[in-house]
Amino acid sequence: MSTPVDGSQAKVQDTVPEALDPAALPADLQDERLIASHGVSGAISAFTSRLRSGDLGSVPVVIGLIIIWAVFQIANSSFLSSRNLVNLTLQTTSVGVIAIGIVLVLLLGEIDLSVGSVSGLSAAVLGVTFVNEGWPLVVSLLAGIVLGLVIGLFYGALYTRFGVPSFVITLAGLLGFLGLQLLVLGKEGSLNLPFDSAIVKFATQSFLSPAIAYGLVVVMVALYTLSRLRGRAQRLSAGLSAAPTSMIGLKAGALAVVLFVPVAVLNGDRGVSSMFLLFVALVVATDFAIRRTRWGRSVVAVGGNVEAARRAGINVRMIYLSVFAACSTFAAVGGLLAAGRLVAVNQSSGGADTNLNAIAAAVIGGTSLFGGRGSAYSALLGALVIMSISNGLALLSLDSSVRYMVTAGVLLIAVTIDSLSRRSRQAHGRA
Repeated sequence: MSTPVDGSQAKVQDTVPEALDPAALPADLQDERLIASHGVSGAISAFTSRLRSGDLGSVPVVIGLIIIWAVFQIANSSFLSSRNLVNLTLQTTSVGVIAIGIVLVLLLGEIDLSVGSVSGLSAAVLGVTFVNEGWPLVVSLLAGIVLGLVIGLFYGALYTRFGVPSFVITLAGLLGFLGLQLLVLGKEGSLNLPFDSAIVKFATQSFLSPAIAYGLVVVMVALYTLSRLRGRAQRLSAGLSAAPTSMIGLKAGALAVVLFVPVAVLNGDRGVSSMFLLFVALVVATDFAIRRTRWGRSVVAVGGNVEAARRAGINVRMIYLSVFAACSTFAAVGGLLAAGRLVAVNQSSGGADTNLNAIAAAVIGGTSLFGGRGSAYSALLGALVIMSISNGLALLSLDSSVRYMVTAGVLLIAVTIDSLSRRSRQAHGRA
């Protein structure tokens, strides 16, 4: 998995001469030289150096997830069973998709408190237009997604045009769109989606065959390896240091294990859900957009320092517009997937703890509340943590009040770690 991007550090082009004093190079290039010259030992040294400097990346959430799974497995041996883990992936998907949008907003140092209401409203539009009005399913789905896009553009326009804080804008949206959802649903307040509809089948019955699932693992590992080898060849042809092929092989092997083991476990029951695969694909695509595209680098730069980004020629207004639009769109998609999984739309769709879970997932996953640092994989890891807690406590037949308190404690720990690591990075930078 990729490490979070830190927008507060200026990126240096790979054309930096190799003869420069290593201490004068930025952290990413220092790591590259260590790995190139010392291989595995250099990679370990670079990793420990980053940890000491306060760049914890995804380490805390991975350790936390392992501890949570171990505790629940000890308390109930069914927790890590294939059947329960398949259920966990289904439960994680809708919250995780919404959390991707929260990650993008947090990268700017902003917040969206209305994602739950937007997801519920989109689900309501799907239910009313598809079930009551008889629209084609594709049109109803597109209507829900476009609605999310329009809401996000509206938020972005208010923020950039009038300077209204995102907290206030989206808090108003939380209340306003909840009211609109109730109005759309009408007096009945609840609609059941047809069991034979494509959205319900996709969300509840569509699973990859074992052969296809393992084939995807092979393809992903092969693409990763080829990408790394290509990058290595390009660096060598430019006269720059590059990681040895042994390191690339080790990383590819580790990726293969990380992908193969979960797939094997899930195949012990129904297999890998198509809906969960869509979520993972959205995470990978968003991560690529953040790290590899000009738009993504601009988002991180704006979150790190707005004024510096503006002086660098970045269209700050368009960045805010696009990110708010993306966040609400992801919220709408998450709401549609949740409706398909629950086979119903009602007044509580998108309500209850949807906002809490989505925002907590992004923060617990490692996205900084201070902007400029985070990863799309934060949504995946954080959503797994949040829903693992919910799933595990349900297996233990504990009241929802316990779940709220446990989630609150985990969220508080995550924010504290983020604050301490940020302070450590600042002290390291001054040193």
